[in-house]
Amino acid sequence: MTTTTTDERALAALQREHGPALFHFLLGLTFGDRQRAEDLLQETLLRAWQHPEAFDAPYDSMRPWLFTVGRRLAIDARRSRRARPVEVSDAVLETAPAPQNTAESAVRTLDVRKAVRTLSPEHRAVLVQIYFRGLSVTETARVLGIPPGTVKSRSYYALRLLSRNLPGYGADGQSSRSSSLSSASRAEVSATST
Repeated sequence: MTTTTTDERALAALQREHGPALFHFLLGLTFGDRQRAEDLLQETLLRAWQHPEAFDAPYDSMRPWLFTVGRRLAIDARRSRRARPVEVSDAVLETAPAPQNTAESAVRTLDVRKAVRTLSPEHRAVLVQIYFRGLSVTETARVLGIPPGTVKSRSYYALRLLSRNLPGYGADGQSSRSSSLSSASRAEVSATST
C-alpha cells in the first residue's frame, strides 16, 4: 500500500513540476487546440504512471522523457486523425442536396422517349433549336429555313402534344415551357432528333 501512495505522490509531484511546461509544449504540437493538448498531457502522465521504471532512470530530470512521450503521442494522434475519414458536421449535412430517386428519373426518361417519338421530325427539330441549343425564334427560323411564324406554331403544338402524352401533365397544355421539359427530357428530345 505504501508504494501506491508513493506512486500517487510522485505522479502529483511530476505533474506540478513538469505539467505546465509539458502542456505548453503539447499546445504548440496541436496548433493551439487546448482540448487535444490537455488530452495528450493526461495520456503522457498516464504513461509515466504505467512505467514506474522511468522514475528510477538515471536522468537529472523527467522532462526529456515526458516531452518525448508527449511528442510521440501527438504524432500518433495526428496520424490516426488523418487515417480516419473527415467528420462532417450537421450544418454541412443540412445543406447537402437530397439524394435523387434514380428509379423515378429512369421512368420519367422512358416516358419522355415515348412522348417524343409521337412528335413529327419537324416539331422535334424546332424544340431542339429553341430549348436545347438556346436559339431565338428568328435564329431557329434561319437555321431551319422556315418563317418565324411557323417556328412559333410548331413549338406551340409540339409542347402541347408533349404535355398531352407525358404522364403527370394536364391535357390542357397549360404547363410552363421550362417545366414541360426536364433536363432528362431535353437530353431525350435531343438524342431522338438526331
